[in-house]
Amino acid sequence: MQDIVKEFPGVKALNGVQLSVRPGTVHTLMGENGAGKSTLVKCLIGMQPVTSGKIIYKGKEVAFKTTQEALNAGISMIHQELSPVLERSVSDNVFLGREPKKGIFLDYKKMHGDCLELFEKIGLKIDPSEKMKNLTVAKMQMVEIVKAISYDASIVIMDEPTSALTESEVEDLFKIIEELKSKGVAIIYISHKMEEIFRISDDISVFRDGEYVTTDRAENLTQDKVIEFMVGREITDMFPKKHCEIGEEVLKVENLCSGKAVQNVSFTLCKGEILGFAGLVGAGRTETMETIFGMRKKTGGKIYKDGKEIHIKSPEDAIRNRIGMLTEDRRGNGIVGILSIKMNTVLAHLKSYGFPINSRKMAEDTQAYVERLGTKTPSIETPIGNLSGGNQQKVLLARWLLTDPDILIVDEPTRGIDVGAKAEIHTILSELAGMGKSIIVVSSELPEVLGVADRIVVMREGVVTGCLGREEVSQELIMKYATLDKSKQKAVQ
Repeated sequence: MQDIVKEFPGVKALNGVQLSVRPGTVHTLMGENGAGKSTLVKCLIGMQPVTSGKIIYKGKEVAFKTTQEALNAGISMIHQELSPVLERSVSDNVFLGREPKKGIFLDYKKMHGDCLELFEKIGLKIDPSEKMKNLTVAKMQMVEIVKAISYDASIVIMDEPTSALTESEVEDLFKIIEELKSKGVAIIYISHKMEEIFRISDDISVFRDGEYVTTDRAENLTQDKVIEFMVGREITDMFPKKHCEIGEEVLKVENLCSGKAVQNVSFTLCKGEILGFAGLVGAGRTETMETIFGMRKKTGGKIYKDGKEIHIKSPEDAIRNRIGMLTEDRRGNGIVGILSIKMNTVLAHLKSYGFPINSRKMAEDTQAYVERLGTKTPSIETPIGNLSGGNQQKVLLARWLLTDPDILIVDEPTRGIDVGAKAEIHTILSELAGMGKSIIVVSSELPEVLGVADRIVVMREGVVTGCLGREEVSQELIMKYATLDKSKQKAVQ
């Protein structure tokens, strides 16, 4: 890709960017959110037309008009934001648009068998006939990965492929990558997880604010050097945890149940406290938070706020009780892609703007949070779908801060976000705790939980297996409780 320029109304997303990828290698693209990484690969696969510049593929200049053209030419992509057809089966999703046929009819038996064969190759235990909507986000991600590699492509683009995967699933993915490399397939890899990048990368390219910074062999670079290239400054404190006065109990959850996903979960949360929730994917952390927030039906247990039992049957009930929740699935139940940043920001707070709606006040509130959180956007009227993942996350955080919650639940708050934005969000959470807000942080990244939390609740298969204080906790101890047999639960609480 030579001198690639991509302009959107009011913003130049790419300005003379270069990329050169070798067969049989992993070429990682690094940069903060908004640096242009995803835009660049979207230009490559025909999702976005380039404003100017050349794309040379296998020695010939190309300009794919659709993703199907790119697929036919041998370029497939695993997208950061999942877009499965939820009501269809797993096998339907894997072979969407290229279903095998027997005469004029779809050959469902062959499709099921081919899908099973693909899964067995990588050790994935999912029933091809299962509906996508019944899968966890992690399993949906693995299905997307299988779908991308099933095209027998020359280039496979992976945009944050491990953001929802467990450690064992990540290992499975890395084995797949090694196998693809051995066949001469080139991998374009986008991730913010430094330990992954230096483990699997052959080449690394760094971008900043839509411009090309550098490319080098991974062996010639260090984490600190890459971060410096990415942000133009040295980040010295990823987890700026401030000492906060922990006050009285604000939330008490007692024997909370929601089907098999949440089983007799109990914990407390105090004023000014950041309470971390750790565990492997499938541990029930997200389901617990969704039950508290009214997104999932409570089948047992009690929730107390400020000493009084509260009854939450919907998110509206939770908001009325001054509880906010930044959800795990940003695309699925977070952003409204076609609406503006302004509308996405005020969505949970609309009633406060009166009738007729005070548009000026809405704009002032939105602009204040754009400035406070450093959201990169040409305008508050820009559709949120046009923003990078990290900037979308900042808008969603602004949505809940605007409701002025006593309790803020943040589920995977920095998933798919660059190191600079991560440090900013960690700072905001610490500042909120300092203002007396009570924060629950659910994260699959152990360094994040360890870095921000005052106490950490560990779960496994819907059950709390331990609650650890900041002074006693370690990654090893969390993993011990995360893999602890449920029968030993009472012994460790």
